[in-house]
Amino acid sequence: MADIMSVLASGYTAAGLLNPSKTPYVNVDAKLYEGTWNGTYSNTKKFAITVANVQGFRAQVKYQSEGTIKYQTALIKDGSFRVGDSKFTLGSNGSASIRTAITDPVTSQTSLVTGTAKRD
Repeated sequence: MADIMSVLASGYTAAGLLNPSKTPYVNVDAKLYEGTWNGTYSNTKKFAITVANVQGFRAQVKYQSEGTIKYQTALIKDGSFRVGDSKFTLGSNGSASIRTAITDPVTSQTSLVTGTAKRD
């Protein structure tokens, strides 16, 4: 049993899960995030992220891309948040970068697609 626990502990350490971020959550300016962000991924698929009801560092988020729709409450930290398999990072001049992990259903291989979004 001890061997299993040491394997699990070393896996968590390697993944960085035992050392969480020390940066606290702080209230954000809702005007920077709220609205609908539209963009295109590097694989030419379009996406839209709607951010609403930002209160403190929490927001209601809707993600849409090629038939996929996800609703989630997101926690904003260090200018970014996650929704499903996607990470939204606020950029400058009203833009944002989006990174999404996509798993191929046939091969089970995961790839990362990136995109840039502009707010309407």
